[in-house]
Amino acid sequence: MLRKYFWVFGLLGLTVTGGSAAEITIAKGTGRATFDASPFGISDAVGKTFVTVLENDLARSGWLSRGGAGAADFIITGQAVGRGEGAVVDIRVAARGGSRPLWSKVYREPVSSIRRIAHEAADAILFATTGKKGMATARLAMVGTGTGHKEIYLCDADGGGLVQLTNHRNITLAPEWSPDGRAIFYTSFFKGFPALYRVLLPGGQLTRISNFAGLNTGGAVSPDGRQIALILSKDGNPELYIMNLADGALARLTRSPGANEASPCWSPDGRQIAYVSDQVNRQPRIYVINRSGGQGQRVTRSGSQNVAPNWGPHGQLTYATLTGGRFQIYVLDPATGEERQISSGNVDFEDPCWAPDGRHIACTRTENYRSQVVLLDTMGDPYIVLTDGKGDWTSPNWTK
Repeated sequence: MLRKYFWVFGLLGLTVTGGSAAEITIAKGTGRATFDASPFGISDAVGKTFVTVLENDLARSGWLSRGGAGAADFIITGQAVGRGEGAVVDIRVAARGGSRPLWSKVYREPVSSIRRIAHEAADAILFATTGKKGMATARLAMVGTGTGHKEIYLCDADGGGLVQLTNHRNITLAPEWSPDGRAIFYTSFFKGFPALYRVLLPGGQLTRISNFAGLNTGGAVSPDGRQIALILSKDGNPELYIMNLADGALARLTRSPGANEASPCWSPDGRQIAYVSDQVNRQPRIYVINRSGGQGQRVTRSGSQNVAPNWGPHGQLTYATLTGGRFQIYVLDPATGEERQISSGNVDFEDPCWAPDGRHIACTRTENYRSQVVLLDTMGDPYIVLTDGKGDWTSPNWTK
């Protein structure tokens, strides 16, 4: 039980350094549509960066793979060039043999924005060719120990563009994006006790949200952005509360004498909250409770522990299950109760968080006491390492 609560509160090690995107290669013969970006004009480093990021984003989506010249289903043409401090990207995609583009756009932005432009183009091309929502424009928050302390870092969906957000020089845990992507909530001990904070983006304005006696953790923001679900121990054991962000008003949802609650997360419609409780036999399991209160209902059965739930955009829950002495990532369909194991191997997979595409899950993979953030594919593609291997990384959290 002790390991579980240390895990839930994010007390795991991580590190960070400058970051480049992971290189992706997807085998052919998978039945997915193919694209060919070889006709796209590359005349300088700006164009090379753009095409590299674009191709990797499309391959990482799992819905498209690289195809041979003249044989791919979709052809990407255009040009990206640097002009002083600026960049011009003219890009279009068409079906092979098609006379009209499925999507096209001209970007004129600073050179420093070339990766962001490539991410935007990748998601637009994916939707135009497959009708699927992408994740390339999403961002990740995570915890790292590159400075010798646990701090919050931000990066792009491919692991590139890494920046350090906090510099508290203390234990900082469990980052959670606001629905609009303009703030991050987290727990930190930098004032000597665990309090819940919000930092605004950009600018870094910091506000202490909750500093009751005892634990202040969770910080899961409701889909409408008006409330947070959090765990407080101000009245004894850790319990689940809802707080209004406008006025700080509290509503207590659970009353579990002798038990511990942890790790709240909201359903996509904002009507329910999933959380962890060890109220039965001291074994942590996942429960679901209505936003308005009532009795929490247990929803998981697999393994000996179920922790760190995260509710995906399509209504499925992901979480870590202790089974065979290792934590593995599972997915639950609340409508049917079916639990499905996503990860495998003699290593630990923890801290799962759904990507906004509803297909992929970012999580922590720990082997030989070293932790990295990886991307799991719920449809069976091999996992992809997003961090650079220098130090440890944990607790990934996606923009919505």
